[in-house]
Amino acid sequence: MEQKTAFPRLVGDIGGTNARFAICESADTPPSHVAALKGEEFPTLQAAMRSYLDRLGLPQPRNCAIGIANPVDGDHLQMTNHTWGFSIEAVRQEFGFDRFVVVNDFVALALALPALKPSELKPVGGGTAVPGATLGLVGAGTGLGVASLAFTRKGEAVAVGGEGGHVSLAPATAEEAAVIASLQRRFGHASAERAVSGPGLVNLYQALGEVRQQAAPLQEPAAVLSAAMGGADVLAAAALDMFCAFLGSVAGNLALTVAARGGLYIGGGIVPRMGEAFARSPFRERFEAKGRFQGYLSQIPCWVIDAQQSPALLGASRALDAA
Repeated sequence: MEQKTAFPRLVGDIGGTNARFAICESADTPPSHVAALKGEEFPTLQAAMRSYLDRLGLPQPRNCAIGIANPVDGDHLQMTNHTWGFSIEAVRQEFGFDRFVVVNDFVALALALPALKPSELKPVGGGTAVPGATLGLVGAGTGLGVASLAFTRKGEAVAVGGEGGHVSLAPATAEEAAVIASLQRRFGHASAERAVSGPGLVNLYQALGEVRQQAAPLQEPAAVLSAAMGGADVLAAAALDMFCAFLGSVAGNLALTVAARGGLYIGGGIVPRMGEAFARSPFRERFEAKGRFQGYLSQIPCWVIDAQQSPALLGASRALDAA
C-alpha cells in the first residue's frame, strides 16, 4: 500500500507529437515542473524521460506512471503514431522505479475528468448531467482517442479504455459518402481516425478537393485549420465543418454505447483551438442526430476540455493508485 501512495511521483502524458512530464508532490496538489518535449527530437521514450529528469535537477522519484497514445496490452508497446517502442519492465528496471504504470492516454484523461474546474470546461449545447452516471470522452489530436469513466456504488471511479478511434466511419450525406469512398480508396479502411484527427483534417480537405474537383494544396493540419478559421478558404472551411460533423457522429455513438448521461467530454488538441466557432459547428446537431434517440442525446451535456495544463498528468497519477 505504501508504494501506491508514495510521493513524489514522475508522471507523463505521451502523445504522437508531444511528450509531457511533471512531478506530483502529493495527492492534493496539481502536478508541478511541467515540461513538454517534442517526441521527434528523442530516439526513445527513455531518452525523453532522462532529458526531463536531467533538466529538473531533483532526486528521481521512486514511482512513475504515464498515459500513452497507444493500446496497452502486455509488456511491450509499439506506438501507432510514433516510432517509440519499449518494454514496460525494462524501463522500470533501467530507471530503478519501485512501480512503473502505463495506461492509455485517454484512460489517464478519463481519470482526471472529475477534477476539472468549471473554468476548464466550455459547454456545447444544452443538457444536464446525471450525478453518478457514466462519463464519455473523445478527443482528436495526432490520433482519435476514446474512453469512458464509470462509477461503482461506493463512488469509486473506473476508467474504461478502448480503440474507438478505429471504428468505421459512416456518412450522413451524399458528399460525405463520396469523401469516405475516397478515403477507402486511399487507406482501405476509412476509420473515424482517418477523418477526425490532425492528419484526418488534411485527409478530409484533400478528399473533399477530389470530390469537388478543386485544388487542395495544403499539407499540414495547422495550415488547414488556419485557412478554415480565416474564412477565405472555402474548401478548408468545408473540410473543418465535415470534421466537426464526423466528430459529432462519433461522440453520439459513444454516448449511446456507454450511456454517458454524466456528460460527454471532448479532449485533444484540435477542438480547443477552434474557440467559440466550435459551438456554431455541426457538432451538436450531429451528436443528437440518432433518430428515435435524439431526445435521449439532447439531454446529455457536452463540454470541450480547455485546460492550460494537461489533465492527463493528474490522471496518470491516479492510475498509479488504481493499479
